[in-house]
Amino acid sequence: MRIKESLLGGALLLATAAHGAHGASMREYRSVAISAGGESIAAIESSDPGIPGQRAHAAIVVRDAASGRITAQYDPCAACSYDFPSWSPDRKALAFIAANRGTGEATLWVARDGKTIAAATVKGVANTARWSPDGASIALLATVGAKKLTGAVEAGARQVGEIGIEEDAQRIALAPSAGGTLRLVSPPDTFVYEYDWTPDGRGFVATSAKGNGDNNWWVATLGHVDIGSGELRVIAAPKMQMSLPHVSPDGRTVAFVGGLMSDFGSVGGNVYTVPLAGGEPVDVTPNYAGSFNGLAWKGTQLLASSLQGSEMAIVAIDPLAKTARTQWGAAVSANGSADGRIVFSADGASAVSVIESYEQAPRIVAGRIPALKPITRDNADFAPQVSARSIVWTNEGMRSQGWLIGPRKPRAGVKHPMVVIVHGGPASAATPRFVAEGEFGNPLVRELTARGFYVFQPNPRGSYGQGLAFTQANRRDFGGGDWRDILAGVDAVIKQAPVDGARLGLMGHSYGGFMTMWGVTHSQRFKAAVAGAGIANWISYYGQNGIDQWMVPFFGASMYDDPAIYRAASPIESIRNAKTPTLLYVGERDVETPAVQSMEFWHGLRAMGTPTALVIYDGEGHAIRKPEHQLDQRKRTIEWFERYLK
Repeated sequence: MRIKESLLGGALLLATAAHGAHGASMREYRSVAISAGGESIAAIESSDPGIPGQRAHAAIVVRDAASGRITAQYDPCAACSYDFPSWSPDRKALAFIAANRGTGEATLWVARDGKTIAAATVKGVANTARWSPDGASIALLATVGAKKLTGAVEAGARQVGEIGIEEDAQRIALAPSAGGTLRLVSPPDTFVYEYDWTPDGRGFVATSAKGNGDNNWWVATLGHVDIGSGELRVIAAPKMQMSLPHVSPDGRTVAFVGGLMSDFGSVGGNVYTVPLAGGEPVDVTPNYAGSFNGLAWKGTQLLASSLQGSEMAIVAIDPLAKTARTQWGAAVSANGSADGRIVFSADGASAVSVIESYEQAPRIVAGRIPALKPITRDNADFAPQVSARSIVWTNEGMRSQGWLIGPRKPRAGVKHPMVVIVHGGPASAATPRFVAEGEFGNPLVRELTARGFYVFQPNPRGSYGQGLAFTQANRRDFGGGDWRDILAGVDAVIKQAPVDGARLGLMGHSYGGFMTMWGVTHSQRFKAAVAGAGIANWISYYGQNGIDQWMVPFFGASMYDDPAIYRAASPIESIRNAKTPTLLYVGERDVETPAVQSMEFWHGLRAMGTPTALVIYDGEGHAIRKPEHQLDQRKRTIEWFERYLK
C-alpha cells in the first residue's frame, strides 16, 4: 500500500515556475542511463514552463559524462511522455518509449546519429526497453489493449459489467532494433513485472504472476522465459517479495532484491542469489544494516545502491564471501532508472544518478566511483529555503531515523507548531527532497515552513534504511510499535528544536493516511490531522480494495482466516476516542485504498461530533495526478493546519 514517496512531498511540475537567483527555471532530471564505457549519459529532462496548470514537457537529453555538455537531444513526440532510455551495447544508439495518452499508443523509438526511427508501436501501454546482448533486438514490456495505466497507484478501470473475467496482461515483447513487427513472447495469461535478458540472448529472467497485475505482485515467482517458445519455467517461488532480477555475466546465477515490500516499485531488502537452473535463494547480505534498492552484475561482483539510515550509498557485494563494502555515500535522495537509484557502467567503474537534498536542488552526478561529481549546473542558483537535519532516536531497543525541516531563519525565543508527516508504505522511507521556491519541489513543506511550521518526517519500524529485521518489525503490529516509535521521535524533536508540543499536527497518505486515522483514535496529542487515502476498517477494506494480496505477508493470514488481527488494527474500532479535527481526501477511483474507507471514517467522526471534512477527487486514483487537484489538496491542508494550530 503506497505511496512509496508521498505526493505531499513530491515534485509537482505545475502552476507557478520555480526560479533561481537569475530567473532560471528549475530543471528536472529523471531516468538516467550511462553508456557501457561510461562516456555518455542520457536522461529525461524538462524545465518548469511557468504557466499555471501546465506540466513540463520532457525530452531525451544526451550529455558528455565528464563535462555535462549536451551533445544531442531527442523529442520525436510533442504530445508524449517518455520512459527511461537505454543504451545499445555498441554505445551508439538509444532506445526509449514514448507514451501518447491521447491516441492510446506507445511507440518504441531508436535514436542514432542525431536521427530517430519508430521501431514498433503498441496499441496500449508499454515500458522498460532493453537491448539484446548483440544489439539486434529490443525487448519491452507491453500491455496490448490496456484498460488502465500500469500500476496500482493509477486510476482504476470503471467496474461495470461482469468483473474479473478479463485482466490486463503485461508481456515481454520483442522488436528488431532496425524497426519491424512487434512479437509478444511471454505467456498471454501472465503479468510480467520486471525482466532482464540472459547473456546468451536466448531468453529472459522475469518476476511474474497469473491474474490481475495490480494485485498479484506479492505472490509473483521468479522465472525464465524462452525467447523461441515463450515457455515460462519457474526458477524460485520464495515467500517474500522480489525486485530487480538480473543474470550474472556467466549466465549461471540470478540475483535479486528480496524482502517484505508493501508495493511494487518501492524496493528495499537484502540481496539474494539463486541458480538460473532453479533452487532455493540464498541471502548474500545477511544482517546488513540497510535496505538495498538497486542492483547490477559487474563481473564476479554485484554493485548495488542502498539506504543506510540517512544516507544513500553505493555498495560492492561479493556474493560468494557474503560481504558488502560501502564505496560511496551521502545524505541525499538518489534517482536512477528502472534498475535502481544509481546506474552503473558496464565495467562497474563509473556511475550516474540524480541526487538532491532538502537544501540542494536536483543535479546529475557522475564519474568513476567513488569520485562522483555534479555535471549539471542548471539548478545551481536555487538558494535553500529551509533548514534540515537528521534526527536519530531509540525506542524499545530499536534505532529509528527521521528528518526535521524548519524555517531557514527561525525566530529566536519562539516555539513553533509542527506537522508530523508519516510516509506511505509501510515499507518505504522519507528521504531528502529539495524544497524550492514556487511549485517544483516539496511545495507543501515549503509553504508550511514559510508560515512558521516545523515538519517532521519519521522513519519508524517497518521503514527501509535500518535492515531487514527493522522493516519486518511491524508485521501483525500495525499501529503498535510503529506508532510508539513516531511518538518517541516527536519527543526527541521537542528536546532538540524550538517546537511547541501543544501545537502538533499529523498527516500522511496511504499507510500514512491509516497512521493518521490510527493516531487521532489513539492519542489526544495532535490538535489537527489530514488523512489522505487512509484505511479505517481493515475488515471491510479487505473485500473492497484491488490489491488484497499485499496484506497477507504483513498480517500473516488473510482476513477470512484471522479476522481478529485485522479488527484490532482498525481505527474505526476506536472512533469514540477521536477528538482531533480531521480533514480527509482520496481519489474517486483509488484501487489501493478505495474512497469508501475515507467515507466510513468521515461518517464516524461526524457521528462523534468531531470537526471533519472529506474531499473525493474526480477521476483520480491512489496518486493524485491532476494539477488542479494537487493545488486544491495542498491549499485545504494548509488552511486546516492554520485554523487549528495557529
